[in-house]
Amino acid sequence: MITLVITIVVFILAYAALALSLRRDLTMLQQNSYRPERYRRWLKESGESTSGWRLAALIVFLFSATKFCPENIGMGAIGVFSVLYIISLARRKYKKPLAMTARATRIYVTACFLVAIVAALAMIFLGDTPESRLYRAAWFMCGLCGVDYVILAANWLLKPVENRITRKYYLDAKSRLESMPGLKIIGVTGSYGKTTTKHYMQRILSEQYETLMTPGSFNTTLGVVRTIREYLKPYHEVFIVEMGAKQRGDIKEICDLVQPWGGIVTAVGPQHLESFKTIENVRDTKFELVDSLPSDGLAVVNDDFPMIEGREVNGKKVLRYVVKNISDSAADYRATDIVYSPSGTHFTVECPDGARLPLSTRLVGECNISNILAAVAMARALGVSDDKITYAVERIEQVEHRLSIKRIPGGLTIIDDAFNSNPVGSAMALDVLAAMKPGKRILITPGMIELGDEQYELNKRFGEKAASCCDIAIVVGHYNREAICKGLDLGHMPVEAIRQVDTFTQAQEVLRAIASPGDTVLYENDLPDTFK
Repeated sequence: MITLVITIVVFILAYAALALSLRRDLTMLQQNSYRPERYRRWLKESGESTSGWRLAALIVFLFSATKFCPENIGMGAIGVFSVLYIISLARRKYKKPLAMTARATRIYVTACFLVAIVAALAMIFLGDTPESRLYRAAWFMCGLCGVDYVILAANWLLKPVENRITRKYYLDAKSRLESMPGLKIIGVTGSYGKTTTKHYMQRILSEQYETLMTPGSFNTTLGVVRTIREYLKPYHEVFIVEMGAKQRGDIKEICDLVQPWGGIVTAVGPQHLESFKTIENVRDTKFELVDSLPSDGLAVVNDDFPMIEGREVNGKKVLRYVVKNISDSAADYRATDIVYSPSGTHFTVECPDGARLPLSTRLVGECNISNILAAVAMARALGVSDDKITYAVERIEQVEHRLSIKRIPGGLTIIDDAFNSNPVGSAMALDVLAAMKPGKRILITPGMIELGDEQYELNKRFGEKAASCCDIAIVVGHYNREAICKGLDLGHMPVEAIRQVDTFTQAQEVLRAIASPGDTVLYENDLPDTFK
């Protein structure tokens, strides 16, 4: 009886360990947009398939399978492994926790059902007593902890179901849009800057129109579908749709759904080159928005980027804007007389009708001025008066984690640019940090990601620029450490001013030890869980 009780306990522990392991796999599958190819690439690049815990599970599985291992020894090994693995998984923290949506729940339940089938088959065919049947079931579940494709199998099995559900929601969203023919839909895309531009435009247009924007990072087709079904109301007059892309056709797919009248392209840069391969593919994908506009539509594009400036737009009206290339560009909208101060930024917008619009904002950084300029151009095209634009720009709030500045107790100034760093934005953030005096200027960063073959070189350049913009650099993690430190060395930063840590928690410990009142800290990027 004692043996049966112990076997039941080991069986429960093994099942609990596998259930938590599946939840971990589901979290990472969700962060990879439920795309098997991206999930497999993450498994390969992260080394998750051969992690210590995976190997330990397989070792215990194989050890327990040998004829030299008595069942009581094997049972003890499975029990000890399961307890330690449960503790490890329970302590694991995620920057982006699992959102147990209906889809995630379906995948998880299906995965657990597959595991239950394996356990049932083991109990039926591999044991002749209750104890041995439970032991074999626990043995198989321990082995499954060592593989990472159970969740993929569940995702594959549910693909027809998910396609049917997605199609149903898609058609419902399309029907809702068709019932609102007067709704003005504006798409916003770009390698970077699209989220902040969306927020700024929402603030300005709200002075005159009932406006809805896609929340958070709802910038995929499914995110837009969800926004339409849950948030769009009959009284809305303008719908601002952020459009993200990881591969060719992603933006066209969103445009096919929403049929935008207007579109803004904020930037074309080396973002997501791992999937796009070339900068030309990035440009062509972003311009899927412009190409989808109707003949009476309006495109607003950023001519500060050569890949945009040289791209022709035919058959529709286009307004071009610049912040940097003032003297060399024939852009319609220009930001001039830019003055930064502790209270924010003052600048003048030169408009195509000859008007000069003086604006003030609490925001800093050239990228923010550029994003405001795009929003102003679109707002004026929609008939918003200059007085309303001036009023709204003065009251634009900083977007969290996107070059936002705040003072915290202890006299520190925090520049938070932790969301999705890129070569242009990170350089601008360093310029802001460099201007912060007196006090030490401290950089905390893991570098930039998804830059393809240019990953090392761009992070090295980032480090080289950082050497002249900060007094202390704290490099987090291993993913870009070599490149950033090489750049810091090329920029002649003293070795003692470079701190290398494995996690953001350790970075915070270093910061507490070195920071003083009056210092400024720049958080530049925060790698998602899919990177180390």
